[in-house]
Amino acid sequence: MRKAYLTIRSLVLWAVSGIHFGLVGTFLIFLASFIDPRKNDWPQRLFFRNILRLTGVRFEVHRSADFDPRRTSIFVCNHVNIFDPFVVYSAIPQFFRGFELESHFKIPVYGWMMGRFGNIPVPDAPSREGLETMTKRAKAALDSGISLIAFPEGARTRNGHVQPFKKGIFNLAQKLGIPIVPVSIVGSYQFFQTGNWMLYPGKITVYVHDTIETANIDRTEVDALRQRIHDIVSQPVEKSLLENPPERT
Repeated sequence: MRKAYLTIRSLVLWAVSGIHFGLVGTFLIFLASFIDPRKNDWPQRLFFRNILRLTGVRFEVHRSADFDPRRTSIFVCNHVNIFDPFVVYSAIPQFFRGFELESHFKIPVYGWMMGRFGNIPVPDAPSREGLETMTKRAKAALDSGISLIAFPEGARTRNGHVQPFKKGIFNLAQKLGIPIVPVSIVGSYQFFQTGNWMLYPGKITVYVHDTIETANIDRTEVDALRQRIHDIVSQPVEKSLLENPPERT
């Protein structure tokens, strides 16, 4: 009986949110042809927040008192599922953009949209030249007051736990002296698990932690910085998994 209820519920929620995504997403792409989306943030935020509402998930945000939304920063977040962009865009109260594989910018329509909306291309095959180009693009965005967000696990979690972080974004933050804000997405794995289409009832809570300065961090301290931020991000996630194990059907 429980499985039948969840199946019907998920089908309805996917249909409703999918129709909304198709209609409003198309409108936003059309709007971006005439208005720079980097100067027209509010309809995107409304769209992303509505997706969460229409998938039936409850949503909550806790921001540290030491987080300054006016400071240009690099946000570092755990990677859970396809809803991550909707979650972080609904939680972080400032304009920011993300990193995207360079090959994605060659996909018709989608690639144009990623470029138009200001995402930063990342080389598919890392090279010195490619990384230098990415660094210049990231610096230009940061210098213009656009914060960036990164998911340093490199892939969505398959078990709910926060996987080890890759070095790249921490090297970039240290090199540019840009502060890092750790962000934890909690409860999203219990809501939707990659590889399974079921949408479970639940709540997603986002923790925006204290800002961590990088201006005085030496290159030899980057690994320690990476581990420190991993621990901050993963702590509430691991606690949630222990207290509220994901439902299976």
